[in-house]
Amino acid sequence: MTHRSLRLLAIVIPLLLVLIVAFALWRDPYSVIRADFTRQRIAAGLSRGSVQIDDHRWVYAYSDEAPKDAPTVVMLHGFTGSKENWYPVARLLRGHYRLLIPDLPGWGESQRIEGADYGFLAQSERVGHFIDKVAADPRGVVLLGHSMGGGIAAVVAARHPQQVARVGLIDAAGVRFADNRFGEQVLAGKNPFAVEDEASLKRYLDTVFHDAKARPWAPWPASRIYINRRRGDAQFEQSVLARIGRSDESFLPGEAAASIRQPALLLWCRQDAVIDYSAMALYAERIPQASRVLLDGCGHMSLVEQPQMVAQAIEMLIERGQAQ
Repeated sequence: MTHRSLRLLAIVIPLLLVLIVAFALWRDPYSVIRADFTRQRIAAGLSRGSVQIDDHRWVYAYSDEAPKDAPTVVMLHGFTGSKENWYPVARLLRGHYRLLIPDLPGWGESQRIEGADYGFLAQSERVGHFIDKVAADPRGVVLLGHSMGGGIAAVVAARHPQQVARVGLIDAAGVRFADNRFGEQVLAGKNPFAVEDEASLKRYLDTVFHDAKARPWAPWPASRIYINRRRGDAQFEQSVLARIGRSDESFLPGEAAASIRQPALLLWCRQDAVIDYSAMALYAERIPQASRVLLDGCGHMSLVEQPQMVAQAIEMLIERGQAQ
């Protein structure tokens, strides 16, 4: 091959790659976000799986890299969240326990069915079926839930105690905590997490994160792609928030928690501007055997802001049944 041909290839190949990427973005802009999620999953040492359970297709991250007798840990994300929220903690727990981190039905990569119920009770039944089919641990799983996922975890632990050996509620929804701006907006019929433009994206991140250094950085065009996705999800988000924040099942997790007998962990951040840390004491009244961990210097996203402290508390729950 001549030098001229090589020079031509050096020009043509990068140009073709640019055109391929541009075409992929035109057809599916959100592929940029998915590609970064894939990078995060691989960096955390996790694999990807999917399963059909009843009428929903679930997508989940997992790791089976653990001692033979290691317990199974199932991690549930919160409102507007996804399995990726748990990756910083999963990275620290991988190799010690079998990990299962699903996108809850309706969220992330898992299937969403128009008109379906995605409230606490309906999701708790789906999680129970997921545990039966995918976790399949005869000793019961360690079930962890963050925010909305914490409310779901409380209901599962109370209603299906044979499936849950230990439960961890992290910044969990489902009780009437001290008034704050977030709660007032929810009760007023608004979605405080709504993202419609750059300003509302910043407001959303300011609400859920206390530590600015832990906030995800999303440069253009990723930020615009994410905003467009959230705008498209606005109606769905409002329908879920109406169920978990303004209906007669809003406090179902707190009511169900009185039936939890398993070893339990309650973990909050003092600077949580979403679910005020007063919620931890309310849950503790109903779960007196639960150990309590209150972290400083983090907000609602403790999983991302202080993953090492969260992982340590989870390890103590699993190994000794009590976090210090």
